[in-house]
Amino acid sequence: MTTYLISLFSPDGPPPADLDLGQVMADLEVVNTDIRAAGGWVFAGGLGEQASATTIRRRRGGTDAVVTDGPFAEAKEHLGGISVVRSDDYDVVLGWAERIAGATGLPVEVRPFQGEGEPGQAPTDR
Repeated sequence: MTTYLISLFSPDGPPPADLDLGQVMADLEVVNTDIRAAGGWVFAGGLGEQASATTIRRRRGGTDAVVTDGPFAEAKEHLGGISVVRSDDYDVVLGWAERIAGATGLPVEVRPFQGEGEPGQAPTDR
């Protein structure tokens, strides 16, 4: 079974005033319930505001790290939430991602994790 990251990209700033976040969360929970029922659920969650990020830079082999308040890059959109799912069928994952995009109105990206089956490279239940 392959593990995938479904990334949701949010615009910078507060949500639009006319957005019903309660309805968005309810719609997302319907999708998440279906993913659980299909045995594909691993994890999902929203992320804090972009300004809450801390960026850490350290050169490979270096001893000093540089810690900066704020995101790595200023952008009009940022990673706002993720879902980690598993499936043997990529089209099923794309269907879940399409439903998440429809529930949130946000752009969504789907990417497989590298190194499936290698220790420490992919989420595990163990």
